Amino acid sequence: MSTEVLFQTHLVLGYVAWLLCFGAYVWPWLKSMDRIAAQRAIATLHSFRFFGLVFMVPGVVSPNLPANFAVFAAYGDFATGVLAMLALLTVRIRPLFWPLVVAFNVVGTVDLIVDYYHAIQIGLPARAGELGATYAIPIIYVPLLMITHIAAFYFLARPRQNAT
Repeated sequence: MSTEVLFQTHLVLGYVAWLLCFGAYVWPWLKSMDRIAAQRAIATLHSFRFFGLVFMVPGVVSPNLPANFAVFAAYGDFATGVLAMLALLTVRIRPLFWPLVVAFNVVGTVDLIVDYYHAIQIGLPARAGELGATYAIPIIYVPLLMITHIAAFYFLARPRQNAT
């Protein structure tokens, strides 16, 4: 099986596995929470996106990994992680918390979409070996990040439930 087919298979199965897990365990748990608690849980996961800076660490990824992919992915993740941390720090200051929740979800979603675009442009599936130790990020971590961004937007768009 070619590297391209292996990478694409891994990516699809990463989404399938996370959707199964998310649907069975995470979604019911998030839906049982109030809006703030659900957004805090999602922000906590995304606060670890500073890890995306690893795409620029020599020796972790191949020097042949195109810089336009690696640098954008690294800084997009970093920005999302910082915004998520700021949201967590401002949870008691609601006029700051909600805009930061929107910001980290918009920036994070745009980052992932643009990363997919760049990956297609550079033919990343066929050169997946150049990801080196970061290979697991798009296969295991990115599907969960995209799914939780969608969940966060759902909670942002959902009308508030009035206490009875």
